[in-house]
Amino acid sequence: MKRPRIDPVLIALLLAAGLFVLGSVLQPGFGSYDQAMNILRLAAFLGIVAAGQTLVIISGGEGIDLSVGAVVTLGAILVFRLGTGEAGGALLALAIALGVGLLIGAANGLGITLLKIPPLVMTLGMAGVVQGLILVITRGELRGETPELLAGLVSGSLFFGVPGVVLVWIALGVLMWLLLWRTPYGRQLFAVGVNRTTARLSGVRVPAVIVATYALSGMLAALGGAILLGYTRQVFLNLGDPYTLPSVAAVVVGGTLLAGGVGSYAGTMAGALVLTLLTSLLTALDLPESARQIVYGLTLLALLSLYGRQRALRE
Repeated sequence: MKRPRIDPVLIALLLAAGLFVLGSVLQPGFGSYDQAMNILRLAAFLGIVAAGQTLVIISGGEGIDLSVGAVVTLGAILVFRLGTGEAGGALLALAIALGVGLLIGAANGLGITLLKIPPLVMTLGMAGVVQGLILVITRGELRGETPELLAGLVSGSLFFGVPGVVLVWIALGVLMWLLLWRTPYGRQLFAVGVNRTTARLSGVRVPAVIVATYALSGMLAALGGAILLGYTRQVFLNLGDPYTLPSVAAVVVGGTLLAGGVGSYAGTMAGALVLTLLTSLLTALDLPESARQIVYGLTLLALLSLYGRQRALRE
C-alpha cells in the first residue's frame, strides 16, 4: 500500500501557525498585529535572499550557492555608494547592483560547467573574491547614503500597516511561480535537477541552464542586499553573512530536495516564515544562544524526518 505523500509546504505553514500561537501564549504581545507585521518583514528579507538559492538547489548536482551572503553585502554597498540624488539615481544604482550580481552568478555557473569545479567549492571561493572586491570598492570606508525611494518602499506601510517589503516579496513570489511553472526555463530546470543525462538527451542545453540559474541567484542576492539596505539604512562589511546558511535552511524546510528536481518557491516562502518565527520566539523567550542553536537544529531535523525519503517525494 502506497503511503500518502506529505506536503512539505503544508507542514511548514502549519508549523508557522503553531509557532505563532505558542509565542502568543508564552510571551504577551507576541501575537499582536504589529509584531506579526514585523515578523513578516524579517521573513521577507530572508525569503528574497533565498529565492535564487531555491533555483540553484532545484538544479541539482549538489548545488548550493555559498556566495549569496557576500553578494548581498556587495549589492547593498553599490546602491549605498551610487544611489545618491533623485529617484533616477537610485534606479540606476539598483540596475548596476543587479547587473554585478548577475555577472558574479554567471561566473559561478561557468566555473561549475566549464572548469568542472564542485558548486560548494566554486561558490565558496567566489564568496572570498567578492569580499575582496568589497574591500577594493570601499577601501575600508563605507561612505554613501540610502536612497529615500528605496527606504520608503521597504520600510513604509502602504496600507493596513503592511510593510512595503512584504508586498515586494509577494510580487517576487508571483514572478518566481511564473518562472518555474510557466516558462521553458522552469521546465528545463526541473528536468536538469532530476537527471542531467536524461535532460541532455532530451535536447536541454544543460550548461546554459546551469549558468542561467547561478546568474539569477547572484542577481536575486544583489536585490536582497538592496532591499535590506532600505531597512537598515546603513551598510556593514558582513551585512549579508547571516543570510547564507539560513537561505539554504529556508529552502530545505520548504520541501525542496537537496538532490534537486523537486521543490517550489512557495515552500521557500513558508520555510523563511518558519525560521523567522522560530528565531523571534527564541529571542522573545530570552534563551541563551547555545539553547537557541540546539532548538533551531532540532527543529530542522524534525521537519526533514517528516518529509521522508527523497525517493518517496520524487514519486
